[in-house]
Amino acid sequence: MLLARGLAGEDAAQLAGLAAFLGHCFPLWLGFRGGKGVATFLGLWLALAWPVGLASCASWALAVAVTRISSMGALMAAALSTIWILLLDYPETFALGVVLTLLVFVRHRTNIARLRAGTEPKIGQK
Repeated sequence: MLLARGLAGEDAAQLAGLAAFLGHCFPLWLGFRGGKGVATFLGLWLALAWPVGLASCASWALAVAVTRISSMGALMAAALSTIWILLLDYPETFALGVVLTLLVFVRHRTNIARLRAGTEPKIGQK
């Protein structure tokens, strides 16, 4: 992302970030079955707009501290990132933020079902 930014500007950096996120979530060599993208999501915000990244990381940490549920932290960080984008004045990244947030929610659909059913495991729970 930083190389893309240096060579071709902000739009290229955003496209590189989206490509990194998609590559993590849907890797070709694993039959398009990858992770949920949260670490990549937070890392790309730290690189693209570090205040948004820090605020999103803090949102994740606070949600996990309160609920002890990792997926809740991920969902809160993703949902609040779009608000942080606006509050911290990075409107040029808003469209990317919406797309990434939607993808995080799609990747967490089974976690959301367990959250609704009250069966999502807590950190430290066996």
